[in-house]
Amino acid sequence: MRSQRIFQGLVMSTAAAAAALMLSACSPGQSQAQTTPSGGTGPATSPASPDATSAAPTTPAPPSSAGTPGSDTPAPGAPARCKAAGLTAATDASGGGAAGSVYMKLNLTNTGSEPCILQGFAGVSLAADGAGAPIGAPATRDESTAPADVLLAPGQTGSAVLRYTQAGNYSDCAMVDAAGYRIYPPEDTESLFLAQPTRACSNAGITLLTIGPFQPA
Repeated sequence: MRSQRIFQGLVMSTAAAAAALMLSACSPGQSQAQTTPSGGTGPATSPASPDATSAAPTTPAPPSSAGTPGSDTPAPGAPARCKAAGLTAATDASGGGAAGSVYMKLNLTNTGSEPCILQGFAGVSLAADGAGAPIGAPATRDESTAPADVLLAPGQTGSAVLRYTQAGNYSDCAMVDAAGYRIYPPEDTESLFLAQPTRACSNAGITLLTIGPFQPA
């Protein structure tokens, strides 16, 4: 009889344990908390939104590849440069003189039938005659005044300041006679001869002439 009670007690204990196990399995599970990795200080950063965009670095626009026309190439439709074949030359010495120098205006007049442009500096030197080679050093440029685009209609004149320093100012001057000035208009390989007898230095190291840029007369 005692053995039967012990057996029944064991059966009931086993049944109770099984029931408890079933209740534990059927109870609602707890949600798992997101943990911070060891050493972290806060929740993990959420990924960026798929449609989020970042600003691209700003880069300067590349420079234009279009070049500017050369100084001897007028823009399409613009008047051509004035050339020696369509010009006459003269000087006006009303500028006076100082310290052994004479200041004059070098005037180039458009004798052609179309407008033309003078822009820049003429090439000027003293010459033995109309067909002769230059004597001494050519004129240096006076760049204290900026060049201007001088549009010459037929009959109009552009002027540049020309300074002549007396040859006698230089003790080492190898003095010779010059018949006048050889003048190359800007960007031209042809020249004009202006008869105006004067004294020159054949020394290439002595510069007697200075020329400024053309301006409207």
